[in-house]
Parts: sequence; structure tokens; C-alpha cells
Amino acid sequence: MPLVTSKDMLIKAREGGYAVGAFNGENLEMMQAIIAAAEELHAPVIVQTTSSTIKYASPAVYAGIVRGIAEQASIPVALHLDHGNSYELAVECVNQGYSSIMIDGSHGSFQENVIITNKVISYCRERGIPVEAELGKVGGKEDDVIAENDMNTDVEEAVLFYEQTQVDFLAIAIGTSHGFYHGTPHLNKERINEIAARIPIPLVLHGTSGIAEEEVTDCVRRGMCKVNYATELRDIYTQAVKEVLLQDESVFDPKVYGKVAREAVKQVVMGHIRNIGSAGKA
Repeated sequence: MPLVTSKDMLIKAREGGYAVGAFNGENLEMMQAIIAAAEELHAPVIVQTTSSTIKYASPAVYAGIVRGIAEQASIPVALHLDHGNSYELAVECVNQGYSSIMIDGSHGSFQENVIITNKVISYCRERGIPVEAELGKVGGKEDDVIAENDMNTDVEEAVLFYEQTQVDFLAIAIGTSHGFYHGTPHLNKERINEIAARIPIPLVLHGTSGIAEEEVTDCVRRGMCKVNYATELRDIYTQAVKEVLLQDESVFDPKVYGKVAREAVKQVVMGHIRNIGSAGKA
């Protein structure tokens, strides 16, 4: 089917007590794997690209790839800009066919975050595109930005941010980090309950690579409606390619190792879809 926005699927997730998986893809095979996994489990799905990914190839290229795959699927697929770093990039992605946008103003002051978020919302709302923002700093490295953990998004700030922006979805900091973890993360899951009780929009969990499945499930139960997966998928894809080439150095056709890596990513994505409860929800 044609690409859809993420809004309806995330509102349904909030009402139904489950989450929709948002999976970052870097190439054709990863995009195929993500949508094939959702198709097999009859789940709604969000395919994402970061600001760094669309430096590798343009938003038009990724939009064309995802749109082409989605049109052959029977489940709802949204294409989302993850951690958009400027108004100009958000506009370009919308104009090229992205159906969901994140503007990440969390690295500035609270008021700077409100201003850039409202600017993007103003452009997107006129075109029916929902917007995600981030409040608090999820730690670790995302693209070229490195942030220290701000363990908890402030509840009152979250309420004020929503009142001043009416943003569609909000990513909050509860102690997770982008990238792989060094040591055991300590999550303030109660903060999810507190914020979910105060603002009537889906909440987003970033930094899940390396978080135990039962911890993610508990975050969903408490109110996380969109769960992002990125670093783990890149690692799984790369490890699968390495294994093929180590087993047979004569392999030179990218389709050979691409097929194996695609299947490896698909299986991981299916596991996450089941864990967050969106299987059968398309």
C-alpha cells in the first residue's frame, strides 16, 4: 500500500497498550528486511533514516526505495526522518515523500527547542505530516552528535513543552543511550508513567540497542508507543556479511551476502515486533 503517516498507527498503539517498532535502515536490503518482517507478522512499521544516512544517499533516493517496497506490502508503512537536525532537512524530507518527521532540538536550550519544533510543525501540519520532538538528552552518539545522559526528562518541562508546541509525539530521556552500552543502564521507568499521565500523546523510546527485552516490554506497558532500533540492526547486517565472506573468499556478488544479511536483519526485527506487542496489529 502507499506510505502512510505514523500518527494513526501510534495513536492506536497508545490506546491499545503496545508499541510500533521504528527501525533504521541504511540500504536496500535493510529496508526490505524491515518491511518483510512486518508483513510476515502483520504489524504496522516505521522505517527510519537519520540525518547521517541521508548524507550517504539523498532523501529522494531513500523515499523511492521505501515507497517502492511499501507499495508491494499489505501492511501500513511510514517513512520517518530520525533525529532531523535542521528545519531545512525536515522540509526536504517532506517534499521528497517522507510521511513522518523528527526534529531534534534537544541539544539547545528549552526555548530554542520549542522554537525549532514549532517551526517544523508549522510546515508539516499544513501538509498532514506528524512531528516527533525530543526533550531531555538521550545519551550516547547519534550520527555526529554526542550527548551526556540527562537521566530524566523533567515532568513539568514535558507538560510545558507540549502546551507550547502541541507536538504529535515526544521522545523522553529515562537513562537510555544511543549506540551500544558499556555497563548496565539504569532506567527511570517510573518517569514514563509520570509523563504519560500528564500529556495525551504517544511517547518514544530511543537507545534500545542492548536493553533487555523484558525492560523494553515494561517501558511499553508504562506508555512508550514508538520504540527505535538502529545500532543493533547495523551490527547484525555487518556481522552477517562478514560471516559469508569469511566462509567463502571467492564470493564477489553483493546479492549473495546481501541476501544472507537481509534475512539476519529480518529475524531480529521480527523478534522486536513480537516483544513490543505490535504483531497482528496492522
